[in-house]
Amino acid sequence: MYTSRIVTIAGHLLFWAFNYWLVAFGSDLNWNGFSAGDGSLVYAYSYSLLFNAMLFYTQVFWLFPKIYQQQKKILFYILSIIIVVGVSIIESYGDRFVYEMFAINKPYLCGFISNIMVHCIYVIAGFYYAIQVAFKKSEKLKQQLLEETYKTELKYLKAQLNPHFLFNGMNNIYHLIGKDNALAKETLHQFSDLLRYQLYESNAHILLEKELDYISKYIQIEKTNRGDDIRLEYIISSENPTLKIAPLLLIPFVENAFKHCSNHIDNDANMINIKIEEVDRKVQLHITNSYDEFLNEDVAGGIGLANVKKRLSILYKNRHQLTITKDKNIHNVHLIISL
Repeated sequence: MYTSRIVTIAGHLLFWAFNYWLVAFGSDLNWNGFSAGDGSLVYAYSYSLLFNAMLFYTQVFWLFPKIYQQQKKILFYILSIIIVVGVSIIESYGDRFVYEMFAINKPYLCGFISNIMVHCIYVIAGFYYAIQVAFKKSEKLKQQLLEETYKTELKYLKAQLNPHFLFNGMNNIYHLIGKDNALAKETLHQFSDLLRYQLYESNAHILLEKELDYISKYIQIEKTNRGDDIRLEYIISSENPTLKIAPLLLIPFVENAFKHCSNHIDNDANMINIKIEEVDRKVQLHITNSYDEFLNEDVAGGIGLANVKKRLSILYKNRHQLTITKDKNIHNVHLIISL
């Protein structure tokens, strides 16, 4: 930030130095009776440039931020006019001394009008510059707020996911111990990887393949837990392993499919289909699951979904499409994200 400020100050100094050189030495300009040829413009434009700069920065540092942005617009216009007229009067009197020095015959009123016109240009330029600075500050603040919102939403999502996930994971491993120790050991290893990902790796945009690997391991654990109680089919693939995505955006949809899946006596009626693919930098998630209509009237809600919708609107505004529908006893989620 300190370096940026130095660069900005240096840029302004270079602008005014170039401005003076161009008018006083770099051209054959004749302005307000002064000429570059006889050297009078060198003297006149030295103090004229100071007045121009003063008007410019008065707008930038005082009139615009302290008065205009405080909704005192009438006072702003009045003060701007008074300052322009006052500075033009002072500069016009200075011009008279240079007129006498170089024996220039120029009516005072003509010089006064010319000065007002030039000063108005620099006042408008200062006002426009101040607007641009305020806009950039506003956008920077907005971005910071979005980032803070994103971090808060992510922490909230983790807080929602962890208790439910921990309970299921521990319960799965508990029931496997003694029955299938090898599978219990493998499940515990997968469970450990998932916790590590949630706690330490999912704090910023991460590789898509890591997010997909996390989802695959999660599905494996749920598959072990549900066993033959459900018909589970899933496809997870990606063309570009270097793409990055915001973490924990997809898992709530997968988790809720398992949580709200139906529990019919006929196991074939309990169905979950998961398809997550990345093609041409677009991630497409499609999840279909059966559900018990009377037990899951608000299945479109669920753990983390409201939070994820907010995060999608912040991180992928105008770059995602989310459709959640219910058809009889079938629940569908279709999500497309452009990365």
